[in-house]
Amino acid sequence: MQMEYSADEIAAARNLQYLAYICTSMATFWLYDYICSFHEEWKFLYRSRWTKVKALYIIARYVPFLFVITDLFLNFAPYENSKKCKILVNIYSGFGVVSLTCSECFFVLRTYALWNSNRIVLVAMLSTLLVIIASFIGICFSAIATSHVTTSAIPGITGCYRSSTSVQFFMPFLLLFIFQLGLVSLTIIRVVQTWRTSNGNMHAVLVKHNIFYYVCGLFLSAVNVLAPVMFSDAAFYSLLEDLQAFILAILATRMHLHLWHIDRHVHGSEILVCMSMSDMSSADRTATTE
Repeated sequence: MQMEYSADEIAAARNLQYLAYICTSMATFWLYDYICSFHEEWKFLYRSRWTKVKALYIIARYVPFLFVITDLFLNFAPYENSKKCKILVNIYSGFGVVSLTCSECFFVLRTYALWNSNRIVLVAMLSTLLVIIASFIGICFSAIATSHVTTSAIPGITGCYRSSTSVQFFMPFLLLFIFQLGLVSLTIIRVVQTWRTSNGNMHAVLVKHNIFYYVCGLFLSAVNVLAPVMFSDAAFYSLLEDLQAFILAILATRMHLHLWHIDRHVHGSEILVCMSMSDMSSADRTATTE
């Protein structure tokens, strides 16, 4: 006997199928990026010394793998009740927050380096980041707790997704947007202050990387803030969260690898990237005075 399904059930099943396709595409893209940079990455991991920055790199690079795996489970595993789905959504969101935090930390340290290791600037940035992340976590997980979980009533279609109110969704990304705007402002101020005197190669690379990262970060944060306006269906909100976490993680780790290889090529050492990010500024000052 043929079952009849409501329009809402058909729409939910269709959304789950779209999310599964897109999730698979992003997982493939992440794996492709990892394979492309595998040789350079393992050269960096093998040859560089163990430092806090290297540990930050490993977390920023490999936490998204857990993020991807959790996302695949979320989209392809069958769910008999909403409780199991919410548990997985909490785990998935936790990995996303860790990934975003590590990506931002890279560019907090880079901005610190551009400001000649100014500790006041560092404390201000880290304090602001701590407040932003704490607020991000509080809003995000309270939204998950009160959200509605949707599964498919149609046999053969697996996965689930959560639906939150528009305010609960865009507030964390609005806070992230404000933080990134502050970092790009600090970078621009520093560039204006030093554009006549700073001609070192590392300084130029740092500025280019910072500006490009912040432009991408601001754009993605703005898209997430405007998502409730652009998309009437809350099913696609999590997709935009995934996209921002993936893109920023790739940019942060790729740019760090690029900086490490430039330093090895120019100086034949690891002092700029592997010892501490603050060495970038001191090395650049040396290059400027030579």
